This record gives sequence, structure tokens and C-alpha cells, in this order.
Amino acid sequence: MPLRTSRHDRDGNLSGTKAERAIIDIGSNTVRMVVYGGSLRAPTVLLNEKVAARLGRDISSTGLLAGEAVDMAMRGLRRFARLLRELGVRDVETVATAAVRDAANGAEFLTRVAELGLAPRLLSGEEEACASAMGVIGAFPGARGVVADMGGGSLEFTRIADGQCSHGVSLPIGSLRLHELREGKPSATRKAIVQQLKAADWADPIAAPLYLVGGTWRTLAVYAMQRRGYALTDPHGYTMSPEEAMEVAAELVTADPEKLRQVPRISSMRAAILPDAAILLQALVERLQPEQLVISAWGLREGILFSRLDPLAQAQDPLLAGLSLFAAQRGAPPTLAIRVAGWTVDAVPPNGRGSERMRLAATMLALASMQTEPNLRIHQGIDWALHKRWIDLTPQGRAMLAATLSANANQCELPDEVQSLADGECLEEAICWGLAIRLCRRLGAQSRRSHHGSRLSREDGVLLLELEEDLADLYGVPNQKDMKLLANRLGLEPQMRVVPVDSLRSLPEFEPVPSEV
Repeated sequence: MPLRTSRHDRDGNLSGTKAERAIIDIGSNTVRMVVYGGSLRAPTVLLNEKVAARLGRDISSTGLLAGEAVDMAMRGLRRFARLLRELGVRDVETVATAAVRDAANGAEFLTRVAELGLAPRLLSGEEEACASAMGVIGAFPGARGVVADMGGGSLEFTRIADGQCSHGVSLPIGSLRLHELREGKPSATRKAIVQQLKAADWADPIAAPLYLVGGTWRTLAVYAMQRRGYALTDPHGYTMSPEEAMEVAAELVTADPEKLRQVPRISSMRAAILPDAAILLQALVERLQPEQLVISAWGLREGILFSRLDPLAQAQDPLLAGLSLFAAQRGAPPTLAIRVAGWTVDAVPPNGRGSERMRLAATMLALASMQTEPNLRIHQGIDWALHKRWIDLTPQGRAMLAATLSANANQCELPDEVQSLADGECLEEAICWGLAIRLCRRLGAQSRRSHHGSRLSREDGVLLLELEEDLADLYGVPNQKDMKLLANRLGLEPQMRVVPVDSLRSLPEFEPVPSEV
């Protein structure tokens, strides 16, 4: 029987780290399996394994999947099927793309795959393009522009806007076929690429961002990031201007693959492909004239998962969906973060530039960081903020998360890498968020009663902390210091006032974007 029993995910967002669903992607260059758990809107990758079978390497010359490549792919697929049985994963989608689509013996290969119980589905070029585009739509809510997904055997173009994709097309210029287009000089290769773009009506300016999907584009982004000494390490969301893209491409076109292999995080396979991919990038920038180029780590596999969600689930905030699970697994449930965010709302500087969405995200991560060892929490928290793959988070947002976590741990001097990602005004606001969180959690050890029986507010140049009478003894020397530090950053005078019991309990709870948590 096929391993995939249902295309519908089970209800519930906080499913922990249990392996629940998997996508097997049979591509022209690699055969990959990714096993997911966690939030449906921002799934957690639990296992990501590939086999570089290079199924499409002989398509142009023989029209067939090479026997040796098929054997390697089948060996990997047998392992994947066994792993899924061991893990108890029944929700599995297996898809095949350009190489199997174009090969004369593709149907025979899929029959062998089906015998493993994997129920493979052959995607048309348009379906492949749309799946990749849906991945970008899921990763960048509200995105508009063009998606260019480069695989081993093909390059897919799709327009995206208003959560929909259109005009999907697949061109035979993937990474394996680019080398075949080389005719001595890069200019001749670019000319051949442009001819294919024109034939598919994809050679005119798009006047919009160009989203780049695929492992080769991510590797190119890693090279660009290291080239400029960028503070972040995850290529997802990395944005290049057309000028930077052309500078990077010009370097890579003539680069020696042997030297590229020596660059950290560039594999031998990608090093061999990068010079040809750089020629393609030059052609795309010259012809499409994009406003900017954005790297997306989400593509076909994530697009398949995202497409399965109902409209309400698709509309959830992916940052909050992913962060709420991450924090909850570390002792900071969303309900606690919402209470703390409500308690600290008056500590937001006037005319602050950060959103309530960002402040809630920072609160979640700050509370989670306090569950780690004291000697680890600042450095580990900053690493979480800057280097973990969060979805729909800008570099400035990452810096604000890091500043909040640092101030929450009483460290207001920020590392250079954090300061390089955001201006001083944004970072100062985030520091205030962190100091307010510190005051809130230390006042009553995060107890519900301390949250309901106290209030922080502003009154005529004063930062006022009100405590109901039965909680007055909670105001100790550490809290007094916390109040003074926060008030000074806000330009206010600190003051504590005792009020009658029950006078604060009737205040409404703050619930920012509750449907997204």
C-alpha cells in the first residue's frame, strides 16, 4: 500500500518534534527527502537527506535516465521508504520533476518507485513552477513579482501576486544543462539563454522583485554574503540589488571551481555549477531588470505543504507560528508571552518603529532564552535571533530580537554584528522591550497573580508601577533597580504606587494578533 494515506494534515499547531509528514522530491540533480514536524504554517525540518544521483545528466544526449543514476536513486529511495516506516510517517508525498518528465524511460522508473510504496506523482512543468511559487508565497506573505526556480534539469518562471501564481513555464536550462550551453565564451552562453527566454516570452523587464529558488541560488547567496562580510549566515531572505548581483556574477563567471570548493559552505557539486549559474544570473538581470533579487529557501516542497493548508491556516503569521512552538518547547508558552507583552505595552517608546507583531515575537524568544544556562543565554539567544531560520523576518527584525534578548539578560551593550543590521533608534526601542520584560518576569517570577495584580504605565513624565496591596512586598531592591534602568532609557522618572486589592484585576488582557499564535 502507498505510504501516503492522506493529503490532509491533522489538526493542531503545537505538535512538537514528532515526525508527521514528508516530501520526497525526485529531481534532475538530487533525490531528496525532507521530514517535517511542528507548526503546520512554519514546519520544522526534522530530517533532510539527499542523494546526488544526477538522473538528468544524459537526457540531452540519450533521452534516457542513465542506468547508473537510476540505480543510485533507487538505493536512496529504498532507504527513504525504510526510514519512513521506522519513523511511522504515513503522510508522504513523492513528486518527480524535469528529468523523469523528459526521459523516455521515465514511466518505467516511476513504476519501480511505486513498488516501494511511495505513490510518485509526475509534475508537469507548469505544476512544478506553481508549487515553487507557492513556497515563496508562504515564505514571504504579500510577495509580488516573479519566481525563478532553478533545478538540475529546468528553470521555472512564475508570476506571483495577491497570494496567487500565474503564467508558470518551465525552460530546459537547469544547472545540469547550463554547461551544455557553454560555447566557449560566456557571452555566447548568455545569448543562447536569452534566445530561450525570448521564445518563452520571458525576456522583458518585470518591474518587480525576482525571487530565486534552488540550492545553486542559495549557494551563490552564501558566496555573496561572505564576500561582503555580512553578519547573518542563513541565505533565506538575503536581498541583492541588481548591481550587487552583477558584481557577484562577474566574479563567479571566471572563478576556478577548485578554488570555490575551498570557500566554507560551498560543496564540490555547487562549486562546479556556480560559474554557469552566474552566466544565467547575468542574463536574467540584464533582460528582466528586477527591482531586487531575493533568495528563498522555501520552494517546491514547502509550496506543496503550504498549498494543502486551508485559507485560515495560510493566513497565519509564519514568524509567530514558528516562534510560538519553538518557545513553548523551551518553557515559554504563548499564553505567558501574551501576558508579558500586555504588561509591558506602556514601555514601548513613543513613536516606536517596531510592530506589536515584532514585540510579541521578541517577548516569546526572550522568555525562552531564560530557560537556558545563565552562562549560555546571551550568546545562545543572539544566535537564535540572528542565525536560526525564521520565516518572514527582516535583518532589522533579527537585530531587534537580539537586542531584546540581550537587554532582558541585563546586557545593553550590543555586539557589532547586531549593530550592523539596524539603526540606533530601532535597537534602543528593542532594548526597552527587553528591560521591560526583565522587570515583568523578575517582579513576581512570572506568576499569573503578579501579572494581574500589577500594572506598568506612563503618567506625566513618570514610569509608574502599581501594585495591589497584597503584592506590595514583591517590590524589592532588584525590581527597584530594574525600574530605574528602564525609566532612564525612556527618559522618565520611576515611581511605585500601592493600590487597593482587586483594583487592577478588571483590566482587559492584552492579546496581540491572537489568531496567529
